[in-house]
Amino acid sequence: MRFGLLVLAALIVASPAMADDGAASLAVGGLVLMKREPRIAMAREVLIISESKVEVEYEFRNDSDTDITTEVAFPIPAYNFMCGDRDCARQGFDDFRLWVDGSPAKFDTEVRAISGNRDITDILRPLHIDIASFGHYSSRTERSADLDRLTPNQRNRLVGLKAIEVNPNYVQPLWSVQKKYHWSQTFPAHATVRIRHEYTPWLGSSNSVDSEWLRTGKNATEGEELPTVCPTTSLLNLLRRQSKTNKRLYAITYVDFILTTANTWKQPIEDFTLKVKRDPQTDFVSFCWNGPVNRVDANNFLVETKNFVPTRELRIGFLKGYSPE
Repeated sequence: MRFGLLVLAALIVASPAMADDGAASLAVGGLVLMKREPRIAMAREVLIISESKVEVEYEFRNDSDTDITTEVAFPIPAYNFMCGDRDCARQGFDDFRLWVDGSPAKFDTEVRAISGNRDITDILRPLHIDIASFGHYSSRTERSADLDRLTPNQRNRLVGLKAIEVNPNYVQPLWSVQKKYHWSQTFPAHATVRIRHEYTPWLGSSNSVDSEWLRTGKNATEGEELPTVCPTTSLLNLLRRQSKTNKRLYAITYVDFILTTANTWKQPIEDFTLKVKRDPQTDFVSFCWNGPVNRVDANNFLVETKNFVPTRELRIGFLKGYSPE
């Protein structure tokens, strides 16, 4: 499948602050079945993405003659403590919210701590260490309160498990976190269930688009993000002109979304809609898509397709101009 379509927004005069240098995104997706259930079809999915929020609305239809009760989950890829100057605990998407048929719904949360190939959840919990927040780590104090109060013997045991690293001035968590939100869902026979969830994305970012890449078309910097969002020739030419005059540079942030989680349901997605919203401080929006993208207005872009089977993931790029000091 060939992806190569860019969505180009109107240029804004404002010059926003630069993004965090080299910060990686955390790619999450939609709802998955804990075991494959071919009798439940995803009749409709509406995916709404901006830099500040991801919203997903579904209509699931049970095509069988029997009510089906099964476990549904929102899994989060494993994350660790290496998150720069950002709040590491936010990688757990603590603001995840869920609605079923228009009403707020309850869900359970499973959190596991992994050190190497070993699950150390049952070791950390009796020590009253909060796994998801890395021991209630504070970016303000740069300390983990739960780890600071450990006894020397407790610390030594966790050092031996490679769960923490003890330095003269601090104790650093080394475990990774595996987290998922999940709940039991009943799908009545020959009926449709509407499920909606939303969360704040964990953005990836780079301080500036690589000027050498713009000049040569080659990845001069490892991890250069711009090629991964399929910029059009017109956008590249504009960025090249800006780079040559050195009057305006561009930072890029991006949201990653795992589309292929939809394949745990009956394929295909019968009716799929993607809406991308441009925040006021953003100059351009760019992403790869194999098909038409409609520009609704200056800030909103729309993809609509039928019988969609995702084969790759989605990255939405947001470019913001700034003037170098």
